[in-house]
Amino acid sequence: MTAPAITPPPLQLVLGEEELLVERAVRAALDAARLADPAAELTRVRVADLTPPELAELVSPSLFAEGRVVVLDGGHEAGQEIAAAIASYAKAPADGVTLVLLHNGSGRKPAKDLITAFKSAGATLTECAKITRPADREAFVRNEIRRAGGKSDANAVAALIDAVGSDLRELASAAAQLVADADGKITEEAVRRYHRGRADVTGFAVAEKAITGDVAAALESLRWAMQLGVPHVLVADALADAVRTVAKVAGAGRADPSRLAAELGMPTWKVRKALSQSRGWHPAGLADAMQIVADVNADVKGVAADPDYALERAVLRLARAHRRGER
Repeated sequence: MTAPAITPPPLQLVLGEEELLVERAVRAALDAARLADPAAELTRVRVADLTPPELAELVSPSLFAEGRVVVLDGGHEAGQEIAAAIASYAKAPADGVTLVLLHNGSGRKPAKDLITAFKSAGATLTECAKITRPADREAFVRNEIRRAGGKSDANAVAALIDAVGSDLRELASAAAQLVADADGKITEEAVRRYHRGRADVTGFAVAEKAITGDVAAALESLRWAMQLGVPHVLVADALADAVRTVAKVAGAGRADPSRLAAELGMPTWKVRKALSQSRGWHPAGLADAMQIVADVNADVKGVAADPDYALERAVLRLARAHRRGER
């Protein structure tokens, strides 16, 4: 006897702006709808481009009762008229239609009221808050490894972030690949083994060498990174992150790394690394470095005619800033 299909929730609220998590929530809604009806179709439209009559057409019952998933993108952009229409529909959703509202949590009152309307109507809520804190990124990687059927420890997670960077899509892909390649047991050694080549050419590798004043090694890594197509903006972001981290840790004074980590909201391994990297830096040099990474960030986003040259120049300028305290 075939088990009856489970009817998917008619209203779903995806709240937040972490793109990877939002897209996964949309995919999960579509997958759930297709479990109930394999022919269920997906329609995606921006709320700002939608009128109440068009909404009514999208969510009206189908003549042949096919399942549908209607995704309303940019709920935070809703004006008063369309927000009222969406909220009204949420009070009595149609059978066979899954309405998914994507909302970043901001917007004017009519748009914000949509969040309340969906929650009041019993919508399934999926939180997709932006991942910016190191601890949250580490938790994301641990969950990705677990999601793929693997196990890891803190050192392995830190090594994977260090090798791959902060991009969630790349971290998710790397975690899944590692679980498959290492039979589910993710250790620091496994991460280093599988990502050794890649770690040598990430923006973080360039930044690690530049921040310690090893200009020759930094330029060599930078040239490899450019040849292999590492985006300029990722290298610039890594340089900025390294400088900010060293400045933050150096400014906190010498203390136990674990206590500093708690005070600064950073992982202990990163504090230890920054303490080591901060040797030789002086306040004036760090002030210069902050300006350098701000300049190169603008350069790679269109200010400079040649972003390769802009990054090389930034590495050389950071080396001079590092030597400033020696004079």
